[in-house]
Amino acid sequence: MIAEPSAAAVHLRALDPFDFLERAAFVYPEKTAVVDGAARRTYPEFLERVERLAAALQARGIRDGERVAVLAPNTSMVLEATYAVPRAGGVLCALNTRLAPDEIDYILGHCGASLLLYDHELQPLVSGLASSAPRIRVAAADDGAPTGGAAEYERLLAEADRGALVPRGGDEDDTISINYTSGTTGKPKGVMYTFRGAYLNALAEIFHANLRPESVYLWTLPMFHCNGWCFPWAVTAAGATHVCLRKVDAVGINHGVHDEGVTHFCAAPTVLIGLVNHPDTVAFPHRVVVTTAGAPPAPATIAQIEALGAELHHVYGLTEVYGPITECAWHSPQWDGFPAAERARLRSRQGVPMLTLGPRDVRVVDVELRDVPADGVTHGEIVMRGNNVMKGYYADPAATAKAFEGGWFHSGDIAVVHADGYIEIVDRAKDVIISGGENISTQQVEKVLLEHDAVLECAVVAVPDEKWGEVAKAFVTLKPGRTLEADELRAFARDRIAAFKVPKTVEFGELPKTSTGKIQKYVLREREWKGREKRVN
Repeated sequence: MIAEPSAAAVHLRALDPFDFLERAAFVYPEKTAVVDGAARRTYPEFLERVERLAAALQARGIRDGERVAVLAPNTSMVLEATYAVPRAGGVLCALNTRLAPDEIDYILGHCGASLLLYDHELQPLVSGLASSAPRIRVAAADDGAPTGGAAEYERLLAEADRGALVPRGGDEDDTISINYTSGTTGKPKGVMYTFRGAYLNALAEIFHANLRPESVYLWTLPMFHCNGWCFPWAVTAAGATHVCLRKVDAVGINHGVHDEGVTHFCAAPTVLIGLVNHPDTVAFPHRVVVTTAGAPPAPATIAQIEALGAELHHVYGLTEVYGPITECAWHSPQWDGFPAAERARLRSRQGVPMLTLGPRDVRVVDVELRDVPADGVTHGEIVMRGNNVMKGYYADPAATAKAFEGGWFHSGDIAVVHADGYIEIVDRAKDVIISGGENISTQQVEKVLLEHDAVLECAVVAVPDEKWGEVAKAFVTLKPGRTLEADELRAFARDRIAAFKVPKTVEFGELPKTSTGKIQKYVLREREWKGREKRVN
């Protein structure tokens, strides 16, 4: 007797972003899915390459739950790995290409990576790694890169048996990726995303960025950053075109917009500043939707990017919430006619929850988790919960419990709520600097500076910067009788941490302290930010 299907089998389907790719290949068989240099591939070709890579990973022993690290610029390989690693049953760990070897070694060890896929351009960085994780160097046929006996990506795919692929089983609450972020302790923490969360956040991105099948998305946002804010899945779900970009600069963006017909891209304000001030940047030939986050864009930048013909969207989030979790939803046509300064003020706010959250899933609260009044003045911490909050920190239950205290994820960002319900960040409780969209743990930088044998004490804080929004500044007290030049200390730090984390300036002298000897970093911050309305830039 054949058993009747359960009711659950009829009305439920586990959410899996891989469905987006299979659907796009079915619905848009002739559509260009990926542009990567000279290579142009349709959605069926994209799907075949993903399944071949997944089969190749399984042939190399990747099984359910094993971590596969990827270290590469924004190439088609990263796009393919974003789908192939989970399809093979593995967990994707995309690594920041700007990290120092010691930082990458820590992440590879912490996540227990079973395999590292890396781009040939990063061979010098990988050569400096101490990790014993097996490695595959990726040199696509159209890269023109020497193989030197290393596994070549196109050969890897060609030799894979697509028919031998065993698709993953499992639940939508399984971990699809682990994204490492700087923590207040200085040690990166692994943020676990789920299949369900990735699927839903991708849908939110489609809605808020207004992606359509005719859209062309330029990969200016690193795919290692929150899985590219889930846009690898969102662009595919919309049936749009991915345009890969190895090097993010004004030249590449202008080429994408004018020659590839790019209609959408995401970028930190510093990228926009570089674009609008580049001598070769001219008005866009069509409307381009630009999504920005990491820091509120300055009014001058907003005016300049809009003058090019861009439609600017401002969003806010963290690695722990899949990238963006709120957007400054624009009220058109009411706000369109406001003076430029007022439009910029409104657009710089962090806004309201995105589509896949409840309207009360993002709050600003006091220490007792009570909502602050919507008066635009009273400070509180931004807390979140819902579909797009992380599953937790990988192998760190204590940090997870602390982050989820009281049943909410605590962002560490201090904000006010305006009368219309829109939130606006005014300060940060965590010792994290956001410079050009990159997170810098001040405690990590301080620990490195203290390794220098001439340094007695130090404190690192964020200071305003016209280009990067904010940068790190070090205040250093030297040991008695010792001398040290700022450039010498910065060079010392550069040998040990990523260049973007190295303090831009160093000031020597005594540090302000409490009566018990605790360094008063807030005094340093207040001095550096004096005369500014906000303590973020």
